[in-house]
Amino acid sequence: MRSQRLAHRLLITRPLPSLRPSIQALPVVPRFAFSTTTSRREHDRTTKLLPEFGLRDKIILVSGGARGLGLTQAEALLEAGATVYALDILPSPSSSFHPIAERARLDLGTNLHYRQIDVRDVPALNETISAIADEHGRLDGLIAAAGIQQETPALEYTAEDANRMFSVNVTGAFMTAQAVARQMVRFEQGGSIVIIASMSGSVANRGLICPAYNASKAAVLQLGRNLAMEWGEHGIRVNTISPGYIVTQMVEELFERFPERKTEWPKQNMLGRLSGPREYRGAAVFLMSDASSFMTGADLKIDGGHSAW
Repeated sequence: MRSQRLAHRLLITRPLPSLRPSIQALPVVPRFAFSTTTSRREHDRTTKLLPEFGLRDKIILVSGGARGLGLTQAEALLEAGATVYALDILPSPSSSFHPIAERARLDLGTNLHYRQIDVRDVPALNETISAIADEHGRLDGLIAAAGIQQETPALEYTAEDANRMFSVNVTGAFMTAQAVARQMVRFEQGGSIVIIASMSGSVANRGLICPAYNASKAAVLQLGRNLAMEWGEHGIRVNTISPGYIVTQMVEELFERFPERKTEWPKQNMLGRLSGPREYRGAAVFLMSDASSFMTGADLKIDGGHSAW
């Protein structure tokens, strides 16, 4: 039977408003709750309880930040006080973006901006990031979450498809990190760079036919270690995050085509369930803040123990 292909943006799809019964075991993850009367002073007083996690006055970019995991992490950075620029290939961000931007401006005393960019367009990428740094006189952080995925058997993969995968997931991440690091070096203030990898960079996922994707994420892990080695002398920390399976709208659609995965995937980790985008908020704030000031060249694996069996 001719294989079917699935291509979609990984980790930046819109999180589901509600999950199906088999996935309702996800815990409620605490978040800051702000009403329209919440003042910046009250927010600042809260963050002073753990000041090393504060991001007030920091300028942070999130590629793939128009929706899904990227947008969820961007919101967490805003709540910690950062000014955030979401970079994405979409002509306009998802509908979830605008309420978060309004909340940032009215309640959190900061701002969420959007810039359309394809990470494969290196000249435009450098121009956009340089302009942001010029406007603020600094650039403090990057979460590189832009990526794509394609499920195709190795015997049927084309060179064109493989090259597209690597150009976004590896070269795109590399060039985004490079563009940000250049500004950090220019302003001599250091900073933190995080690249979204995957547990798939360390293991071969049982029953998931994504050879090029898995190879691209393995490359990202090694890329992060090497960038950390080169840029440490400039005070730039580089780390990666390796998520496990994340329930998104695209994953739910995948379950329609492969219903066995809905029951089998949760069994493959030690917690017996899948994750939601909100479970990666704390990791974003931790790695962007001084709370991780002595952490570089490392991978933060958040996979429910999937790869620790």
